[in-house]
Amino acid sequence: MTPDPTLRSRAEGLAQRLPPLLARARHLAASVELGEHGRRKPGQGDAFWQFRPAQPGDPAHRIDWRRSARSDHHYVQEKEWQAAQSVLFWVEPAASMDFCSSADLPRKGDVARLIAMALAVLLVRGGERVGLATSPAPAGRGELALSRLAGALQSPPDADFAELPARSRAVFLSDFLGDTQPVRRAVTRAADRGVTGVLFQILDPVEEGFPFHGRMIFEDMTGSLEHDTLEAHELRDRYLARLAARKAELSDLARQTGWQFHTHHTGDADSAALLWLYHAIEGHR
Repeated sequence: MTPDPTLRSRAEGLAQRLPPLLARARHLAASVELGEHGRRKPGQGDAFWQFRPAQPGDPAHRIDWRRSARSDHHYVQEKEWQAAQSVLFWVEPAASMDFCSSADLPRKGDVARLIAMALAVLLVRGGERVGLATSPAPAGRGELALSRLAGALQSPPDADFAELPARSRAVFLSDFLGDTQPVRRAVTRAADRGVTGVLFQILDPVEEGFPFHGRMIFEDMTGSLEHDTLEAHELRDRYLARLAARKAELSDLARQTGWQFHTHHTGDADSAALLWLYHAIEGHR
């Protein structure tokens, strides 16, 4: 396969546009102490797993010329350990992730992207592969994979979940306050392929406590829905009951599929969330 002569320049151009997220992610990753769990791990065997179409950036020596000769495309052999070392990310793109209750707190989406990127930095440092759960492109390793992931997390995402590689791992970061059916279908389908992972819920403290009284006007983040009430505190019990039911639904989904579920609040330390998430995803190896 002829190398793409523009790949390096395009990757470098992308990296130049991404210093804030990557720099913050590296800083966060450096703030956690991984101990023995942070050591680089070797691949677990090199048994053949599947052929996949070659992608830009794949070295020529990885092309399986015998398989490629039977079609008009080039194919690469993937080994079983490469799939097991892949971690795919999804960050909720919904408008609800732009919410923050005060200027002293970050937006949920910003926290999700930061934690996802910091986890990717730690995983790549340990020899893992990272990629998107909404892209059919294979997960990658190294600086190019980090740059691609950072760019994708700050761009409009693909609409649907891709079919995740068998025995890979996944991290879904969201407030999970909207329709859960797409997530449920994606997790169930992934679990059928031996994929394990984490449902990582991110909430603003106000969404957890509902500290409202008197007259309030509630709007969704798109401005399309509005609810005016004179006694906001009367809504509290119903709201908290629905939130508890949603958490129970997600916890049950995780338990049934061999995944894990965890809730993080934007007012809490990102480093604690990152450490929990790293050990959770590494525990699925």
